[in-house]
Amino acid sequence: MRVAHKAVAAATAAGIALGTAVLAPGVASAASYNGACGSGYGVVNHRDLTGGTVYLTYNNGTGLNCVVTVRNSPGAKLWMNARIARSDDIVWTQDPGYFGTYAGPVYRSAAGVCVDWGGDIDTATVTASGTNCG
Repeated sequence: MRVAHKAVAAATAAGIALGTAVLAPGVASAASYNGACGSGYGVVNHRDLTGGTVYLTYNNGTGLNCVVTVRNSPGAKLWMNARIARSDDIVWTQDPGYFGTYAGPVYRSAAGVCVDWGGDIDTATVTASGTNCG
């Protein structure tokens, strides 16, 4: 009898766990990099934020870093920004405004130093400091 109760309890627990997993809402997938920085740029870092993703890309040929903020679901224009700075500098290169799909691209040369970069979508903001050094 105990074995039967344990089996029923285990099956019930598995069913509940399975039901919870099936019924739980999924996390929205990150926006894909859209190639906005141009040919030769590859994604070297990214940060998710509510509504999309901010991508840091790099071009080995030109030595330039590029940032673009991409929305998960393009639509009505929202406040957006893409920004980048050398970590040893206080000057930000940015592209603020109202956009329906993406903000940027913005470019900075940062050979031999780290970069600070980030973006905004509506009221969501993300900034990464001192990354991708070299």
